[in-house]
Amino acid sequence: MSETIEQKCLSKGVKLTDQRRIIAKIMSEAKDHPDVDELYKRVSKIDSKISIATVYRTVKLFEESGIITKHAFKGGKARYEQLNEGHHDHLIDVKTGEIIEFVDDEIEKLQKKVAEKYGYKLVDHKLELYGVKINSKDE
Repeated sequence: MSETIEQKCLSKGVKLTDQRRIIAKIMSEAKDHPDVDELYKRVSKIDSKISIATVYRTVKLFEESGIITKHAFKGGKARYEQLNEGHHDHLIDVKTGEIIEFVDDEIEKLQKKVAEKYGYKLVDHKLELYGVKINSKDE
């Protein structure tokens, strides 16, 4: 089981106020990649005294501390997710904004092969695929 954001904060020495603790809990439980506005809506349901500025500052602190990562997916607001040990890529539905995380061994091998072809050793990469859902009506 992976560490929660709260646990990562504690291990990295990031001070957790009650408000930060709530934000960390909501982010740890997120199954999507919320932007700050969506995170603020979720946090406000638990504690209406938390301001959007506090959410922005906390997200920035978590990002700078290497606890969460920011994604600037094309055509939308910055979105955030917990930094995990395992690598994954993203498939983004351009109509709905849904984000699917995936790992594909063939893609991983191909990326290494391309880097080697040009005389490089691949040390990191980020892959974002953008698409629309295929419906039988669209075919």
